Amino acid sequence: MKKKQDQNSRRKFIKNVSVAATGFFIVPRHVLGKGFIAPSDKLNIAGIGAGGKGASDLSEFSKSPAANVIVLCDVDDRSAANSRKRFPNAKYYKDFREMLAKEGKNIDAVSVSTPDHTHAVAALAAMQMGKHVYVQKPMTHDIYEARILTQAAKKYKVVTQMGNQGASFDGVKKMQDWYKAGLIGDAIDIRCWTNRPVWPQGFGKPTGKEEVPPELDWNLWLGPTAWEEYHKGFVPFNWRGYPSFGTGSLGDMGCHIIDPAFKTTGLGYPSEVECSAVDLYEQMWNPAYHPDSFPAASSLKLKFPGKNGKPDCILHWVDGGLLPDRPEELLPNELMGDDGGGAIITGTKGKMMCGTYGNNAILLPTERSKEVNVPQVTKRVPEGHYIQWVNACIAGYGKNELSSSFDYAGPLTESILMGNLALRSWNIKEGKNFPGRKKLLWDAENMKITNYDPANQFVRRTYRDGYKFEL
Repeated sequence: MKKKQDQNSRRKFIKNVSVAATGFFIVPRHVLGKGFIAPSDKLNIAGIGAGGKGASDLSEFSKSPAANVIVLCDVDDRSAANSRKRFPNAKYYKDFREMLAKEGKNIDAVSVSTPDHTHAVAALAAMQMGKHVYVQKPMTHDIYEARILTQAAKKYKVVTQMGNQGASFDGVKKMQDWYKAGLIGDAIDIRCWTNRPVWPQGFGKPTGKEEVPPELDWNLWLGPTAWEEYHKGFVPFNWRGYPSFGTGSLGDMGCHIIDPAFKTTGLGYPSEVECSAVDLYEQMWNPAYHPDSFPAASSLKLKFPGKNGKPDCILHWVDGGLLPDRPEELLPNELMGDDGGGAIITGTKGKMMCGTYGNNAILLPTERSKEVNVPQVTKRVPEGHYIQWVNACIAGYGKNELSSSFDYAGPLTESILMGNLALRSWNIKEGKNFPGRKKLLWDAENMKITNYDPANQFVRRTYRDGYKFEL
């Protein structure tokens, strides 16, 4: 009987392999051997933004044997060059709209790593086609966009992840365990800072018309943003400092530095924000006025209402070389954060601190970290932020936990962009006065500043023809 079964199994195997040779059968994984991933189990990824951070993102995804980068899209052939060499079999497009229209049937997931002003329109277009998305930080350019993408993830049931990779690091998870164990009590004050900008801010936007490089499609680079002339001062890096395209120091690093505190303490939407800022001086006693550029340095304060009887929490942010006061518990020769910045969380019972990305997480005073031993209840991510998303996409919507899915990354992004709304309102000038320089009160449910209507122009922008953003 067993011999007959073996013969039947052998005949079935030969038949299957023969059919596979004709292209009509996918050989199952168990037949091909341990470690082999069948084509049907792979995640076909398209990269919108193939240069710079986009290139490194695609490289990280490809470390998973289940990831298959099949399409590349970039408006600048120079930026895309290395990725095209790395993925020689991937099809190449310049317009993500054309790419999705022609390759949508072959794509399972999309990585968006473009300048900030294009994140939302590209991501939503992919999500509406049922594609999982990984979107670089900040998730969006504007508050309204973050709210819509958060809703879209649920509506279209797609797996999402924002590219703040520190959210998957052990430091953030350790801080969550400490907080859950009650080691610092309830958070009441958070201090965050960064060494950014490392690009021009406070100078004003470059002016004049320059010749567009032949490799760059400038019209596509502008995407949904209003037309303006090309200048080499925008591409490929310095666009970050100009509100038309980027989100400044706060948008660039807030998702890495505020995230550990936001995730650890469970903050929601802020209720109010105020700020001060520094533009560079054009001449003695004559401060520059540059509403088309983020400031050289800034200081922000956001209030987060307490939940379930917990106290309110105030989050402070400084950048441009500014630092918060050193905690008294930190010894004179001990480092505060790291070279990129850091965060200090003060609770009703104690303090904790970390560097950029949640690295070097410690309790204060630092000796306290050696004395405590709390159970590890927060799940770690040994596979890393990128592979976590790849695995979740393959498992399907709602199956796997993610470190920065849009239900979390959306409110985080909105809170960060609320700081930018305050900074942009700071530079609203009416005659000789700056009425925007006041505390702004925020109705989070309706996404509206309730005490100074001109600030609401920064909640939601308009889009050029050809780029719709509708849920």
